[in-house]
Amino acid sequence: MGWSEVSRTLLCCLCLAALLTSVSSADFGDLFQPYWEADHIVAMDGEPLKLTLDNTSGCGFESKKKYLFGQTSMQIKLVEGDSAGTVTAFYMSSDGPNHNELDFEFLGNVTGEPYLVQTNVYVNGTGDREQRHSLWFDPRADFHTYSILWNRYHIRFLVDGVPIRMFANKEAAGVLYPKDQAMGVYASVWNADDWATQGGRVKTNWSHAPFVTAFRGFEIDACEAEEEAAGGCAGGGVFWWDAPAMSGLSPHQRRQLRWVQRRHLVYDYCKDRHRFHEMPGECLG
Repeated sequence: MGWSEVSRTLLCCLCLAALLTSVSSADFGDLFQPYWEADHIVAMDGEPLKLTLDNTSGCGFESKKKYLFGQTSMQIKLVEGDSAGTVTAFYMSSDGPNHNELDFEFLGNVTGEPYLVQTNVYVNGTGDREQRHSLWFDPRADFHTYSILWNRYHIRFLVDGVPIRMFANKEAAGVLYPKDQAMGVYASVWNADDWATQGGRVKTNWSHAPFVTAFRGFEIDACEAEEEAAGGCAGGGVFWWDAPAMSGLSPHQRRQLRWVQRRHLVYDYCKDRHRFHEMPGECLG
């Protein structure tokens, strides 16, 4: 192993150690506030936060601050039983019609059928970059950790620390990349039975309402927008996610990603030639 490889490995270890020691789960009220139908959000001391959906409304919460680059995580336990037509979302988003957005959307299903996890990336108001995955566990049975890592190199979607998707920065090839709009962190549960389950063929059965998703383990380790106003978020190696070692996956993580792609990738827009006569630029190369 050459000195550059030793240095890279050491830097990886230091970055990981810094992450593990500097991030701890926060109370909901420290980081977040309701933004939609607060009366559908159940918060009790010492208990997971619960978002409920019934035939009157869904609900959601948002971070109190906005961020430019970093990582956010939540532990989520999805709707049990018949969840067809429902969507639980965990995402980052900026404001306005030309917004950037990074999505986890959990698509409900009928009892006995698996959830699908849809990820999407919006840049300058345009999405249509969906991937869908099955999971290697039942996300209704227990809490699992879902994370979004966003840096100047790539966007990484992780499930229990396992990367399921990478969206690389290909600005050098003329592909837009979200880098200049601070984003808030959001979560919600809502009715989407026009598309969420089997293309909208299966509708929400309201006799099974309320549909409840539970959240805990709230973590945000990211650069606050106020710091960016002072020129503090745009790279330069100040934060752990800026380190050269964070420019890609480790060999072990690459093996994990390949395993997920082989076993659990259900849909990839980059392979949908019926939908795209000319493939998006980020799908090339």
